[in-house]
Amino acid sequence: MVALVISTDAPAVPGPPQGQWTLADWEALPDHTDRYEIIDGVLYVTTAPSSFHQWIVARLWQYLGTPAITQELAYVFDAPIGVLMPGCDPVQPDFVVVLQARAALFQDRRIRGVPDLLVEILSPGNTPYDLDIKLGAYARAGVPEYAIIAPRERTLTHYRLDTPGRFAAPRVFGDEDVVRFDCLPTLSLRVGDLFAGAPDTTL
Repeated sequence: MVALVISTDAPAVPGPPQGQWTLADWEALPDHTDRYEIIDGVLYVTTAPSSFHQWIVARLWQYLGTPAITQELAYVFDAPIGVLMPGCDPVQPDFVVVLQARAALFQDRRIRGVPDLLVEILSPGNTPYDLDIKLGAYARAGVPEYAIIAPRERTLTHYRLDTPGRFAAPRVFGDEDVVRFDCLPTLSLRVGDLFAGAPDTTL
């Protein structure tokens, strides 16, 4: 059966009906430049990101990832990587932070448990997905901190888990604002630095 993929720009993918996708089905998918994720049994597909998106990922590495690793604070990864959490099996966030004290999450090629920080970068094809579906799924899974970067608006929206399954009202940081995450309190990031110097800002 062909499962209709919930994505604005992705083709249908052969597999079980929507709502019945499993990790085993995901593992059987062929290697591809598209990103496959499963939330509550529904397969979602997003296509290869823009160069501006990848520039922002590189800047996250510069200001958060490399310092976190160098200072032996955390393990840091970017997509594609399989993160397996309750209801999310798997998702592939743009940027993933797991504190070094929680190294046991790394098992059998995947992150099996809830990371300390997940970051997603909006693009025209994934905005409703990251702002609605993933926001709810990450809260239900118990992600302590979730950040959404909006390149068009040049903002970073920071969510903190408030109660089980629910994020508190977010803080929105603009171009000149400096962000610090709870899991990496010694590191800081000026939002505008994420976008500065990009050779192409087309989304």
